[in-house]
Amino acid sequence: MIQAMKKISVLCFALIMMATTAMSSELNLSVAASLKDVISELTASYTAKHPGTVFLKNFGPSGALASQIENGAPADLFISANTEWVDYLNNKKLVDASSIKTFTYNSLVFTGTTSKKVISMKDLLKLDKIAIGSPKSVPAGEYAMAAMTKVGIAAQLTNKLVMAKDVRECLMYAELGEVDGAFVYKTDALLAKKSKLLFAVPQELYPRVVYPMAITIKGAKSDEVKAFHAFLQGDEAKSVLSKYGFVFK
Repeated sequence: MIQAMKKISVLCFALIMMATTAMSSELNLSVAASLKDVISELTASYTAKHPGTVFLKNFGPSGALASQIENGAPADLFISANTEWVDYLNNKKLVDASSIKTFTYNSLVFTGTTSKKVISMKDLLKLDKIAIGSPKSVPAGEYAMAAMTKVGIAAQLTNKLVMAKDVRECLMYAELGEVDGAFVYKTDALLAKKSKLLFAVPQELYPRVVYPMAITIKGAKSDEVKAFHAFLQGDEAKSVLSKYGFVFK
C-alpha cells in the first residue's frame, strides 16, 4: 500500500512538473547594452504579472547582437541602438518587417573625471585618452566618430581613442579614471557616480539616436512574444523609459 502511494506521489509530481514546463514561456531578448536597466526593470514587472514567462536576456553592442542573430543565436526580440542593424536583419529576412517599431530615443554626451576644462568637441584635443565604442559594432561609437569627423578633429584624435566593446564599458573606463573622458549616451551619464557630464554633443553633428525594435521570424510564431512586444509600446514602458532619461520625440 505504502509503495503504491509512493508511486502515485511520484507520478503526480512528474505530471505537475510537466504541466508547469508546458505553461512556461521562454523569451530570448537581444538588446543594446544602453537599455540594460530599462529592460531589466520591465521584464521583472512583466514576469510579476505573467509568472509563466521566463526571459533570457542578451545585452551587448547592436552590431554584435545582429551578427549573432544572423548566425542562428536564439532571439525572439531585438532592440538596437540604431536603425542600421534592424534594417540589416530585415534585408536578410530575419525579422518580421511589420513588427519594426521605434522604442525610444536618446542623445550623445561626453563624460569624464578630467580636471581640464572640456565644454565642447574641440576641447577634446586637450585630452590624452578618450573612450569610444568600436564604431564597427557600437552605434554610440559610430555617432561619436561622425561628430568628430564633422568638426574636423577625427584625424587628430585617432591615437587618443580607447576602443570599448559597448557604451557601458566606455562609462566604466570614465568612472575608473582609465581615460580622461568617454562618449556615452545621456542616459548612461545619468547613472555615473564619479564621472561628470562635461557637455552634450550638438545634435547637428550626428544622426538622431533612435532605438528600433523588431520581432524575429522565430519570435513571430509566439503569441507571448507579440504580447511582450505590445507591452513595450505601452504606458508602463514609457514611464520606466522616462525615469531613466529616455525620450519619445
